[in-house]
Amino acid sequence: MHLLTTFCVVIIIQLYFYFFLFRKYTSFKQKKNKSFQKAVSVIISAKNEAANLGCLLPKLSEQEFPSFEVILIDDASNDNTLSIMNSFQKLHKNAAFDVKVIAINPGDSKGKKVALTKGIAAARYEHLLLTDADCQPRSKLWISHMTHSFSKDISLVLGYGAYEKRKNSFLNKLIRFETMLTALQYFSYAIAGKAYMGVGRNLAYKKSIFLSAGGFENHSHVRSGDDDLFISQVANSKNVAVCDHQDSFTISKVHLKFSDWIRQKRRHITTSSHYKSSIKLMLGLFYLSQFSFYALIFLAFITKTHLTYFIPLIILRFLVWYATINRTANRLKEKDLTAFGPLYEISIIFIQLYIFFKNIISPPKYW
Repeated sequence: MHLLTTFCVVIIIQLYFYFFLFRKYTSFKQKKNKSFQKAVSVIISAKNEAANLGCLLPKLSEQEFPSFEVILIDDASNDNTLSIMNSFQKLHKNAAFDVKVIAINPGDSKGKKVALTKGIAAARYEHLLLTDADCQPRSKLWISHMTHSFSKDISLVLGYGAYEKRKNSFLNKLIRFETMLTALQYFSYAIAGKAYMGVGRNLAYKKSIFLSAGGFENHSHVRSGDDDLFISQVANSKNVAVCDHQDSFTISKVHLKFSDWIRQKRRHITTSSHYKSSIKLMLGLFYLSQFSFYALIFLAFITKTHLTYFIPLIILRFLVWYATINRTANRLKEKDLTAFGPLYEISIIFIQLYIFFKNIISPPKYW
């Protein structure tokens, strides 16, 4: 009887997340604000990203937006990153947009946060739009869509950073499913007035809120966190907007090796330990309910205990789960991920468990 009672509690928790909390995003309607007319500073920090900049920079020059500047920061690269940046600046000397290049010497290189701080200090405009060098805007209207939510009250805009699709790759779909599920969570929390993260691949905020918060000073001891820890610090229930129009997406190159992806996730989980206690509690509860759902199903079928009650509850959970995941996939243009969603979900649960214990035994020292 204890097994069934525990399972009922787990189902209630899962239904709370998928039917109530995550529904805030799946039923969310993007506000159609009048066109944003103010100038924007697009900021990209890069370290040894010569190959990726060759793909990103032409996309920036194609942006259809009345007034913007591009600020490129070379964080002490030892490849051709700076040369490509300077060439881009020279090529667009008479373009409708301005290009600024900031070169950081090896002795002054202290991580992405310092590089971004230099770029933000050099920004001419109040409204900032940030992405990474290995990303590309999905459309020519990227700047327009990511900034149209700005207003007197809205100082932060959270966007979606998708990954490129590859055929016949389980790893590709696993990474994209995890990215989609993460977006479902941080979008939902933001709409609920409890924003705790964004992704540096696609993020906009006002320069004034950055300066008033002291930049990244509060978490300067953490190498990463220029996106999620900063959002967690400055966001409140009224100053955050979500943008999920398909033309606002950025597309990043995806990891081809499982080990590279695990290395990235280990770093992200380390950063999440600095989230607010209430957020860590909610995220932990969600993960625990996911793990317990599958673990208790396994125990019930092994022991053949209360299957008459278990099966309807399992069906109920999956009906709500599929409805939520399907709506999210439709909104984020990830429709190919729903068919085998449970397989990806189970895989991610055990990968996260592995990373959790791996980080305890051997804390990552790479970034």
